[in-house]
Amino acid sequence: MKKNLMTLIILAILIVNTVMTGVMMFVVVPANQKTMQLVGDISSAIQLDLGIAGSGALSQGGSNIALSDIQPYNIEDQLTVKLKSEGEESGDHFAVVGVTLSLNTKNDDYKTYNAETLASYKGLMQDKIDKVIGTYTYNEIETQAVTKQDIQDRILEELQSMFNSQVICDVSFSTWLLQ
Repeated sequence: MKKNLMTLIILAILIVNTVMTGVMMFVVVPANQKTMQLVGDISSAIQLDLGIAGSGALSQGGSNIALSDIQPYNIEDQLTVKLKSEGEESGDHFAVVGVTLSLNTKNDDYKTYNAETLASYKGLMQDKIDKVIGTYTYNEIETQAVTKQDIQDRILEELQSMFNSQVICDVSFSTWLLQ
């Protein structure tokens, strides 16, 4: 008789445990999801970028710029850049790249370096872009050891350094072809 009574008590506790688990799934989990959504909304409202704050050496001026404050500047020609050779590789590899620069029209240096004046620096900018892309090998790019974003960030850093200004706030590739 005592064994049957113990079995009934264990069965009752099991049923209570199952009911409490169901209540928790339908009451606590949705409330937690709403709380996480609220935290996300608040962090986006105060422009808190979780996880990467202060982690980069690159001073990106383009991260919080409104689209209406950006003027694109296309480097008209597609650049054909010879990639760095790998030791015993038989053929040469090239990258065909179309580059578009984003200019921050609210930057103090925009009057000095606007789209019209940048045209006179086109050769210098193409040379910087050529040198940056030419430091990578075909395999590094193809195997994603270095990404297009890494190359764009490095080009941005070089151009900002060349002009000693953050008027150029982003670099994008309108064409990207590896041969």
